[in-house]
Amino acid sequence: MTGMEPIHEVYRSASRARCAERLLVLTAVEIPAEIHFDGADFILSVAGHDAAHALAHLRQYERENVPAPPPPPAPRLYDHARVGAVLYVVVLLFVAFAISYGWGRTDAFELGALDAGRVQDGQWWRAWTALTLHMSANHLLSNLGGGVWFGYLAARQLGSGMSWLLIVTGAALANGLEAQWGPEEYRSVGASTAVFTALGLMAAHSWWTRRPLRQSRARRWAPLVAGTVLLGWLGTAGEGTDITAHLLGFLVGCLFGAAAGFRGVARAVDRVPQWLAGLVALASIAGAWALALAS
Repeated sequence: MTGMEPIHEVYRSASRARCAERLLVLTAVEIPAEIHFDGADFILSVAGHDAAHALAHLRQYERENVPAPPPPPAPRLYDHARVGAVLYVVVLLFVAFAISYGWGRTDAFELGALDAGRVQDGQWWRAWTALTLHMSANHLLSNLGGGVWFGYLAARQLGSGMSWLLIVTGAALANGLEAQWGPEEYRSVGASTAVFTALGLMAAHSWWTRRPLRQSRARRWAPLVAGTVLLGWLGTAGEGTDITAHLLGFLVGCLFGAAAGFRGVARAVDRVPQWLAGLVALASIAGAWALALAS
């Protein structure tokens, strides 16, 4: 630029380095420019006839160099998630041994099974007791594996006690709904409803709590999509699979998981001690069995 040629300001900053970055941009496209200090800011100027061209390049540079958003905060993870999984195994094995060796009443299996007709007649506790009963060792082992895995992951998100309270309550609710809506001759046993309640709880809670974060739509919906895929893959396999129970368990789990992600609900949940929530979960099963054996 010559001293007689009018100059035009195209950028100003308190940082000389920022001006120098943009000077390099203009130099790369062969637009002469210079930096001077006016006592307050550093100013990048070009000849008047280059101003429009220079501003266009600088705007393009700004668009291409928008700083990446900060990574989303790491999700809160609870300790002691194994405790709930261990207690889940203990409860299922205890009931299995008690039924197999005839501890207590010999008709305990019939008293605890989900019987739609009897539930409709008022024996609501069967929605809980049926979760602890299994037809065979393979049936038990498959539900032990799925329940431990999904229950552990849910417990990392919501805490061991609260997650299992929601899983047990949600699975019992799903059982109750199926018994109420189904034919009177409907019968069912098994913890698989609880397994898919845990899956839905985990998937929906992850989706809801990450919803406000700046991320792509695919990443935002990934937990629910993955949960639905696992439901379709695991929840429909095998002869005699109760698909309706699995679907209801998953849907109730999703409802509970999303609800637990609401800010107000989450604050209320945080005030409940994990040991107390876990104790209520165990008490609900024990109380249901007490009613069943007394009937």
